[in-house]
Amino acid sequence: MASFNKVILMGNLTRDPELRVTQQGSSICKFAVAVSRQAKQADGTLKEETTFVDVDAFGKQAEVIGKYLTKGRPILIEGRLRLDQWETQSGEKRSKLGVVLESFQFVGSRADAEESGAVPPQNVSESNQEPVGQLVEDLSQSKTAKSKPTYTDVQLDEDVPF
Repeated sequence: MASFNKVILMGNLTRDPELRVTQQGSSICKFAVAVSRQAKQADGTLKEETTFVDVDAFGKQAEVIGKYLTKGRPILIEGRLRLDQWETQSGEKRSKLGVVLESFQFVGSRADAEESGAVPPQNVSESNQEPVGQLVEDLSQSKTAKSKPTYTDVQLDEDVPF
């Protein structure tokens, strides 16, 4: 049976990232993201619905997030769901659903980052994927760079029956 586990979220950090390094030298960064959406009520009014998601990042990405992001800053993340299960000291079983970060993109203007004192590097993805923001920027530049086609080089056949 095939399965697929992919999450894409864009929201704001609810607290400063917590970066720590294991005894083996691996970096781990824990942070939470608030993701909001507008939900239409039965009476037709809109109500904002917010979901809080815990995220774990590892390696170089964890270091970059810990260094450049702070509470309130927007981020676009791509990752996978992971269910953590444990038992409390009193014997109660607990579980928590979270996201393991695979790649991320800084969101917002560079001026916002400079204002907060954190100017992130351009490319922070460890994967071979091109960052989403770069793709959007490339597409918008290619649309503006193209000029409208001209038809002066087209030879018209005067024997067209219509």
